[in-house]
Amino acid sequence: MDAATHTACANTIKGLAIDAVQAANSGHPGLPLGAADVATVLWTRFLKHDPAHPDWADRDRFVLSAGHGSMLLYGLLHLAGYDLSLDEIRRFRQLGSKTPGHPEYGHTPGVETTTGPLGQGFANAVGMAMAERVMRERFGTDLVDHYTYVLASDGDLMEGISYEAASIAGHLALGRLVVMYDDNEISIDGSTEIAFTEDRQARFAAQGWHTQVVDGHDPEAIAAAIQAAKDETGRPSLISCRTIIGKDSPKAGSSASHGAPLGTDNVAITKRNLGLDPDVSFAVDPAAVAAFRDHDGAAKHAAWKARLAEHDLGAEFGAWLSGELDAFPLPTFPEGKSLATRKASAATLKELVKVAPWLLGGSADLAGSNGVDIGLPPLTPAAFPSPATIHFGVREHAMASIANGMSLHGGIRPYVATFLVFHDYMRPSVRLSCLMKQPVVYVYTHDSVFLGEDGPTHQPIETLLALRALPGLHVYRPADANETAHAWKAALSRTDGPSALVLTRQNLPNQPVLPHGAMADGAYVIRDVADPKVVMIATGSEVPLCLDAADLLATQGVAARVVSMPCVERFLALSADKRDAILPPGVPRVSVEAGRTYGWERIVGDTGRSFGIDDFGLSAPAEVIAEELGFTPANIAYVARSVLE
Repeated sequence: MDAATHTACANTIKGLAIDAVQAANSGHPGLPLGAADVATVLWTRFLKHDPAHPDWADRDRFVLSAGHGSMLLYGLLHLAGYDLSLDEIRRFRQLGSKTPGHPEYGHTPGVETTTGPLGQGFANAVGMAMAERVMRERFGTDLVDHYTYVLASDGDLMEGISYEAASIAGHLALGRLVVMYDDNEISIDGSTEIAFTEDRQARFAAQGWHTQVVDGHDPEAIAAAIQAAKDETGRPSLISCRTIIGKDSPKAGSSASHGAPLGTDNVAITKRNLGLDPDVSFAVDPAAVAAFRDHDGAAKHAAWKARLAEHDLGAEFGAWLSGELDAFPLPTFPEGKSLATRKASAATLKELVKVAPWLLGGSADLAGSNGVDIGLPPLTPAAFPSPATIHFGVREHAMASIANGMSLHGGIRPYVATFLVFHDYMRPSVRLSCLMKQPVVYVYTHDSVFLGEDGPTHQPIETLLALRALPGLHVYRPADANETAHAWKAALSRTDGPSALVLTRQNLPNQPVLPHGAMADGAYVIRDVADPKVVMIATGSEVPLCLDAADLLATQGVAARVVSMPCVERFLALSADKRDAILPPGVPRVSVEAGRTYGWERIVGDTGRSFGIDDFGLSAPAEVIAEELGFTPANIAYVARSVLE
């Protein structure tokens, strides 16, 4: 591309960005002004994509990790020919537009992931690169031959998640991951000298990355660096692109250009500096459109489809992309035996991966404890088999975000595991799973105070409440091994959002195989009586406790129904008639769960009672904790009788 055409492309992007931000009176003009040269080189010279088919499986992925610079991405998508009109750019940040303040996956064609929380896009991209390599090793380069590109900011690299994600990317030698770092030396509070002075290239080199430093406004230097990164197949690449934030504006080089409109006068000055007409808004240079659309993406896509149709593994490739199972080979567990639900989960997962090699996951250094060490080979720098176990190391936050990236890539159904109490390290990423409706499965073990002697630091009290507070997350806390197997089936049958399996360390008695459809309903009657006087509702390890309490109540002349409610979200989504069939109106209710009682009022109502734990745990053997906190059949029976008085 000649210099004049490059300038037309970059300046069109800049003009669209400052006009959109000014029209919205809200947004971030600094990054598009500074990074337009970098983005133009990537999109016009390297990116493999087909704007008419944004979901093409073998496209290159472009992740704008610095999501605040969304107008850069929207300008690129419009010029490249995606279904994003100039009218939508004019409606930047307005209700219902395809150009929200930060890029949103599933909302705007061509947006690969929802970004804005800094560092998330970076870690998502690591997951995309991991998924790409797994699939490439399985299906070969005829079907899987693409790169993952990232545009990241200082803020992305400051966030701790990027350290975690970069570390595992370097360890696994993800050579098709290329991060272009918009190194403009400015953060919101001012120069990066006030808080971010480490040698970033040395940091990434120490983590096993190939690093380069280039002038981010020199198109030929940028192109040479991207090509060198692509040629470096054994390491992920960081290209530090030295740029000027807000370039060509009166606020250039200043944090003042980061997160506020330039102002009408400054927009005019900037346009004059760019050689644009200050009296014309949202101008699009035809030369820029021609350059962005002068690529062979459609032809490459057509050739790929032809190869797929003739490929010996074409049908299997399609099955990976669909992620659907016709049958679930669930183990059954005999009534009367006892088993920890984490071990039941391991037995179930071991069967599932036999029919679903695209089911890929691991743990944050707790594979044996979490029940995901099921005898599969690990991912290593040298080999990415499938199915496999991923050893994420003690990197919970990046682990969850990487899982999102694998899911977004397509072809992989990820699961990740840790202790329930460490969900707090993962919450921002789990929140994005919900926001993007990604069917990631989160496996959380050691689910209550009954893990015992490790004490309050490891005993989750408020975590179930925190999980249930996330819109769109289905939280399963199974009461026995058979519920656990069916929870896995429910999670893998879901395609419109994530699921969390919350599992015990301690053994629980196996109950009869649950009734058909019980897991889909989220609750079922596990013990019934004629004319119940009280209903006890429990999850997980408290279900057998309530069954014992019901036996005790029977000897005292109180008929008690017991309801197992493994998934509150699914129960609340039932029709009123179905809910009433499980929890009959007018019958007093008691909920029992080893966690915060807040939230259970939705289930027990004003006249019921919730028994749980509204303080932190204790350091003692599990049976001592149970006695101390009142999780005994006698005390639960006492609580149940109290609602009858």
